Amino acid sequence: MKRLLVICSLCLAFAAPVQAEKIRDIADFAGVRDNVLVGYGLVVGLDGTGDQTTQAPFTGQSLSNMLSQLGVTIPPGTNMQLRNVAAVMITADLPPFSRVGQRLDITVSSVGNARSLRGGTLLMSPLRGIDGEIYALAQGNLLITGASAEAAGSSQVINHQAAGRIAGGAIVEREVPLAMGQNQGELELQLKTNDFTTVERVVQRINEEFGLFVATAMDGRSIRLYGPEDPNERVSFMARIEQIEIDTPEGPARVVLNSRTGSIVLNGQVRLRQAAIAHGNLSIAIQARQEVNQPRAFGRGQTVVTDVADIDISEDSGTLSVVEGVDLMEVVNALNALGATPSDLMAILEALKAAGSLRASLEII
Repeated sequence: MKRLLVICSLCLAFAAPVQAEKIRDIADFAGVRDNVLVGYGLVVGLDGTGDQTTQAPFTGQSLSNMLSQLGVTIPPGTNMQLRNVAAVMITADLPPFSRVGQRLDITVSSVGNARSLRGGTLLMSPLRGIDGEIYALAQGNLLITGASAEAAGSSQVINHQAAGRIAGGAIVEREVPLAMGQNQGELELQLKTNDFTTVERVVQRINEEFGLFVATAMDGRSIRLYGPEDPNERVSFMARIEQIEIDTPEGPARVVLNSRTGSIVLNGQVRLRQAAIAHGNLSIAIQARQEVNQPRAFGRGQTVVTDVADIDISEDSGTLSVVEGVDLMEVVNALNALGATPSDLMAILEALKAAGSLRASLEII
């Protein structure tokens, strides 16, 4: 619960007054975009937390194929009891204008039943684009946040252990061709968010900056630019446009929910219409024990051990509470007054949105 209050309080403390933003911060040129890459590989060096080959046979097949390429032959029918190997999927974004030899950050995620990738090393794996071509090669040591512990049949896990990142873990091996302004120097500027007011202001400011009619609005997001045909002059033209400052209107109200960590972030435009909420906690306690039944003396029966479980379900009483807020601090105080955990607040915010009381868009990441 404290996490919501801390995050929102920081947002208020460091919120700056509305200022002009540069066009490069609110828009991109069409074609100047990332390309997604994906690959399959193996992570080795795990401390007994890898895939179980009986339930993830593709891990053993992948390792056999890799070893055969390295000159190691595995006899047919060999049952490899792998505990330190895990099959993973690798994802990365290839930025525009990337050149051969540049490094990319990658995300590595388990596809089998590995319990943790902590301490693992990703072996060389190709990363392919939508066309099936190899654009990068990935390899390196994984960084896993959080921790896990096991003892006497009990386990405790903090944060996600089946996915991690490698900073600079991939090297670009192929470039993506990018052509801009080939049609008599025409360019297209695309806003990152759809807003007709911002489009109108951008077109007006660009035409004022150049003193010519070089920009025209296409819709609520796109702007057509008439730039020079010479590549050198076109780059100068684009750089000049990126530096133009625009007075942008306030953005829409948004609530971002992180399903992995339970973090909740609200921007300053969030409002709460009056609503009544009843919140209670449901808890389930299960206690297992064994009962021993022995036969009578000199009887012919056998001792029998049976497992018995006691299940107790309890629900805290909850009363209706009225929530309402016209600014961010009032919204935070109203939600904090419910005494709910961040996980509970996710469900409460979704319910408020469905009821029409929360005036904001919900985004789950």
